[in-house]
Amino acid sequence: MTGKIRILGLLTLLCVAQQAVLAESKPLEMHWNELAPLIAGQHVSLVLNDGITVKGEVIALREEAILLDVSSATKGYPKGNGSVPRTALAQINLERHRGAWGRTMGTVLGILTGLTVGGYVAATAANSAGTGIPTFLGIAGAISVGGYYAGKALDRRVTHIHIVP
Repeated sequence: MTGKIRILGLLTLLCVAQQAVLAESKPLEMHWNELAPLIAGQHVSLVLNDGITVKGEVIALREEAILLDVSSATKGYPKGNGSVPRTALAQINLERHRGAWGRTMGTVLGILTGLTVGGYVAATAANSAGTGIPTFLGIAGAISVGGYYAGKALDRRVTHIHIVP
């Protein structure tokens, strides 16, 4: 009985911790003239008033528009250089990457976990080397790749900016 309560407590703690980590913060509120040093040369996602999202790299910030190198074509904004009017912006999402620590740690932990879990499953579930080796390789490879992408997500930081008049 005590073991079931501990497991239930750990699962509850895991769910609560996930909510705390994935919670979004309130967007920064900035004036138009304060944006230039923060977003110039950075990759951004511009959320427009009509719900369209334009992604690209900021080239310059003008008085009435953001000059953007659009990376993916959307309605009204073809791929390449474009201008997004200041009045059409609802929110700016600034995407930054914080080093490679998360990718490195995720990959290492993914490989170690993949080798351990893959070896255990292959040893206990497979009756021959013909089924055990592909099982081991598939599980170890999948967990290793999953670790890399989990670490990559840890490295990515998004700052939400709301422009105040």
